[in-house]
Amino acid sequence: MIALFAAALLSSQSPCDAPQGTPALLERPERIIVVGETHGTVETPTAFLSIVCEAARQGPVSVGLELPETDKPLLDFVMAAPDEATATRFLKAGDFGDPRRDDGRHSQAMFDMIIGFWRLKQAGHDIALRPFAARMSVITGRDQGWWELEMAYGMSRPLVDRPQARIFILVGNLHARKLPFADWPEVGLPAASHLYGPDTLTLNTPQQGGGSWGCRQICGPHTDREIHDAEARGIILAPHEEGAFDGVLALGPTTASPPAALQPATTSSGSSS
Repeated sequence: MIALFAAALLSSQSPCDAPQGTPALLERPERIIVVGETHGTVETPTAFLSIVCEAARQGPVSVGLELPETDKPLLDFVMAAPDEATATRFLKAGDFGDPRRDDGRHSQAMFDMIIGFWRLKQAGHDIALRPFAARMSVITGRDQGWWELEMAYGMSRPLVDRPQARIFILVGNLHARKLPFADWPEVGLPAASHLYGPDTLTLNTPQQGGGSWGCRQICGPHTDREIHDAEARGIILAPHEEGAFDGVLALGPTTASPPAALQPATTSSGSSS
């Protein structure tokens, strides 16, 4: 699904097919839009790409991804690739080609989403990627709260590097909260809560049934509970989880997306010509 949508992005006139409620989201004044997800679904990366697609038609966009900050040179190479085959080869040369990366952040859907960003750039849009998961400044032996603070720092860097761009961030939903999570006090303040409040809008992608690929007791496909109205769809801007989020991105029951490294290689027909 996401690969077919990404293929259409080479045309600047192609529809983004963004979720219902996207225009209202993009009319908001906040510069930082944080989307919290359950890792390892097909639907969330697809929807996130489509929202970024609409935003990129309005102006420059920086995309923050919960990938190691050390991946930035690789992602820069991917985005600068002259054709899709080269972009794909570069991306598979990193963690997306390593079958041990199986917690959902290197899924086939995430891989296809990044190639979709490459297609948006090829179509003439001003878009850049910024991974922000700390690798070089982790404080060994400290609680998760320090990791959250380091993630927030990485999330905010595009404001310095590309001050003209709006920022769209895809991250695990725990890190996207504006309030602490009572069940996990060791987390302290989640990453998004360290960002400047009036400039930040957060959305949760709630579980509405279906499945995902991630690491719980084991890493692999899992069935997700239905903890939000399964019929709800689109971006709904209203306080969620007692103000931890500013709204939801409701996509319905989800489908597990396996690691990209476990998928058979395909020959892309995409081209920038």
